[in-house]
Amino acid sequence: MNLRFVEAFVWVARLQSISRTAEKLFLTQSAVSCRIAALEEELGVPLIDRRDRVFRLTNAGNRFLDYAERFLALQLDLKRELGTPEQLPLSLRVGGIETVLHTWLIPLMESLKGEYPKIEFELNVEMTHVLNEQVRRGGLDLVFSASPAIGQGIANEALAPMEMVFVGPSNVDETLPLSIAALLDTELLTFQRGSQPHVALLESLGNAGISDKRVHTISSISALVKLVESGFGLATLPRAAAEELRSRHHITLLASELPLQPLPLYANYWSNPGSPELDEAIARALAFAKAKA
Repeated sequence: MNLRFVEAFVWVARLQSISRTAEKLFLTQSAVSCRIAALEEELGVPLIDRRDRVFRLTNAGNRFLDYAERFLALQLDLKRELGTPEQLPLSLRVGGIETVLHTWLIPLMESLKGEYPKIEFELNVEMTHVLNEQVRRGGLDLVFSASPAIGQGIANEALAPMEMVFVGPSNVDETLPLSIAALLDTELLTFQRGSQPHVALLESLGNAGISDKRVHTISSISALVKLVESGFGLATLPRAAAEELRSRHHITLLASELPLQPLPLYANYWSNPGSPELDEAIARALAFAKAKA
């Protein structure tokens, strides 16, 4: 039995889609369909119920899935025990919210590049809901976002949340905490509408009895920082990102009487049957993120 065909079946079962599996495995849809058909012919039973448009495995498909995952786990053990130490080319599709990009995502990639000289990255920086949908669909291998991606077979690990602070232009006195009255008297900026920092800021204002304060939402941290530098207003940023950006921009971190909720952070990823190198790279990336977060 061809284990490449078995791997294709496992991903079809996980993603519930021939097209998403093709994208995940860098194959054509017809190639994936042929691999599933070859397995069905070899086993003598249909594995996928094709009677309607709703994806489902047959009873035989559900039973075979258990064996298929065990086959691939055994293959993984054999590769680890007997495999050659020569490093093969490796592709890692990783996504992250922009906050992570401005803190430790680039050092993470540099660290992996040092351990895997032949690694090829596909990097996607997006909002949490976009990243989580991409990992659910199998389009990304590893995602760092502000909420767990919910899906059968997707692993989630909570990382240390990021402390949020206000930042202002460098000419603001950072020794005096911002009063709530001072916050009401200035323009406030935060991340994209509907993002966790935006929702959290509105909740913090609401908890302070403020329901009508105008809050500007900015889709780019770079643009947000430029607006702060210009004196347009004050912004919320994770402390780690603000400290890194302060070294290159005329901004300062400000204490405030208004408490800000921390930014939650999660790693969301797939295990990869038949690809121990990819699983190992993801494990190393998680270890790096946990040490930095």
